[in-house]
Amino acid sequence: MHTITLFPVDSVAHMVQPDEFNDLDMNSPAIDFFTDFKSHRPLTIEGSTLAVDVEMLMRKAHVRMKLVVDADNEFTGTISTDDLSETNFMIRIANGERLDEITVSDMMCPKRSLMALDIEQLQRSSISDIIATLQRSGQQHCLVVDRSHDHIRGLVSASDIARRLHVPIRIERVPTFVDIFRTVHRQIM
Repeated sequence: MHTITLFPVDSVAHMVQPDEFNDLDMNSPAIDFFTDFKSHRPLTIEGSTLAVDVEMLMRKAHVRMKLVVDADNEFTGTISTDDLSETNFMIRIANGERLDEITVSDMMCPKRSLMALDIEQLQRSSISDIIATLQRSGQQHCLVVDRSHDHIRGLVSASDIARRLHVPIRIERVPTFVDIFRTVHRQIM
């Protein structure tokens, strides 16, 4: 048996983070930036959870998006800090909803409204290809699906890419018809 010696930790303060090792660049394979749910547990929240509680928890944890699941742990959509904005809460309250009754499912982006990358496309792409796709679509995050097995395989995140490459990545949200209607409606009023 080999004797192992333990050492005190009191003089050690720095914790190594993956983004400190900058061996990646814009031409690196996109698969290297991908959060693979085969090796990383996805951040999920049950749809029945009160939305106001989730907003606070996500901000404290510096999490910008979670996957929403039902009681059977099946994927139903995504919830982001943008979805949980004060404006979105105020719109619901103005329409007669009570703050203590608004759930994540009420505020989420349902899966029928989401677009995703296929894992096969990701495997053939560079990170610059993925950044351009995120910018074109106005998405901070994009799910990665394995269509051959009909499941969600993972996620790519603009903020994760920016952090690992130490470069700013600007994603402009693409306005929806509802956004345009609200803007026009406010100008008329």
